[in-house]
Amino acid sequence: MNWLRLKTVLAASVLAFAVAGCEVPPQDFTQTGYRGLGIEDNNNRQTVFDSVQALAARIPQTPPQIPKMEPAPAGTYQNVQVLGHLSAVEFNLFMQSLVEWVAKDEGCAYCHVQTADSVNYASDANYTKIVSRRMIQMTQDINTNWAAHVGEEKGVNCWTCHQSNPVPTNYWFYTDENQPLRNYLDREGARVQGPYIFSGPGQRNRQSINQTVYTYQLMTHMSNALGVNCTFCHNTARFADWDESSPKRVTALRGLRMVRHLNTEYLVPLQAEWPDYRLGPMGDGPKLQCSTCHQGANLPQYGTTATRGTGWPGITQIGYPNPSAEAETTDGG
Repeated sequence: MNWLRLKTVLAASVLAFAVAGCEVPPQDFTQTGYRGLGIEDNNNRQTVFDSVQALAARIPQTPPQIPKMEPAPAGTYQNVQVLGHLSAVEFNLFMQSLVEWVAKDEGCAYCHVQTADSVNYASDANYTKIVSRRMIQMTQDINTNWAAHVGEEKGVNCWTCHQSNPVPTNYWFYTDENQPLRNYLDREGARVQGPYIFSGPGQRNRQSINQTVYTYQLMTHMSNALGVNCTFCHNTARFADWDESSPKRVTALRGLRMVRHLNTEYLVPLQAEWPDYRLGPMGDGPKLQCSTCHQGANLPQYGTTATRGTGWPGITQIGYPNPSAEAETTDGG
């Protein structure tokens, strides 16, 4: 009898352990592709609800947006290189928002040189100001040139990634273990199998086992970044078939290309600006990945208005310098 009781306890323990990693139902299923292909998005209501509640608790308080105004006159600012298209009111509101979006605890002194009795707003002595300027340009680029991925009427703002922290939580460095993340920088195309049989010198099949491994690891990484499974983009009976894939797959491809562009044009060129404590184990600076923006949701921050670029001309238009007053000339008329 004792042995029977022991087996019952052991069986119950094994069952409890087996289901511990399972999510409690009900699950929500949303069709994202053609009917009959099993292309769908699966979500656990309670998990999503908990995530949304956690998001609501950290949404920043930003100043009210205002109608578009004329740019500030020449000579209004010193060393303003990428926000010269803003009026003085827009500029000040944008700076206030940057504090909420990026440096809530640090304030203006995170970027600007501050002494006991003054702040030197024009100085570039702090590396953080140089980086911030490039990040503003990067966000302008995203909202202007990558609207097909981020949405023409929505876009993103600095809080989308930073969440009021000076450094976003999801970035990557080169290591021996993260080879798949190089797809976010210098690999064009994800390959699993080739259309030809033979490989080797002079042969046409250039696919390899390593490429297959890297591709699956990258897909798993992207899946975790967006909080979705393979069926969000693919028909799992024919992964490579674009005709039977969800339209989301095109959006994902644009996102991958966008991240490569942002890394090569903005993050990698900042290498000389990073202090040693910002570098990775192999000496490279931080780089973006899908989870930098998405952070576990297929729409960054579940599409909340607090994460959109709408109404912020500082990041929805390509900026230019505020010219110095001496640079102005008149024709006498």
